[in-house]
Amino acid sequence: MTSPSERDPARGLAAVVVASNRAAAGVYADETGPLLVAALRGWGFEVDAAAVVPDGQPVGEAIAAAVAAGARVVLTTGGTGLTPTDRTPEVTRPLLDREVPGLAEAIRAAGVAKGVPTAVLSRGLAGLAGECLVVNLPGSRGGVKDALGVLEPVLVHAVEQVRGSDH
Repeated sequence: MTSPSERDPARGLAAVVVASNRAAAGVYADETGPLLVAALRGWGFEVDAAAVVPDGQPVGEAIAAAVAAGARVVLTTGGTGLTPTDRTPEVTRPLLDREVPGLAEAIRAAGVAKGVPTAVLSRGLAGLAGECLVVNLPGSRGGVKDALGVLEPVLVHAVEQVRGSDH
């Protein structure tokens, strides 16, 4: 018997996009992308290493490429704050056909519940680009871990619903 943590190719492709000017430039190693890749693999998705790109339009391009390649899920990390270079929501929104605001709201609420009041400053979005669920996560390790706690019980169900499975 296979455990639920083993890959299930039927779940399909997923992708991780890391928005970070400094990690993309090699100033430091990204630590959030590997967390997301490991979680997605554990949930049965096929996923390559995270794409680490500069903030802004390269994030949108990476999301669009993953959707075009058939990803059923794209998780982004970084670029959701208030600094001038944080543009992930702005490059994500035009790609979305429908938003799923409850996911983004739950991710923010999870951070606040863990005693991180600044979690409310995250501007991350969640929504559907065709048949792909796209979710913007914060760029910190703690924010990613909190977001994974929100996503774990609902992500597979959400992805199955997108293609019309029963509730």
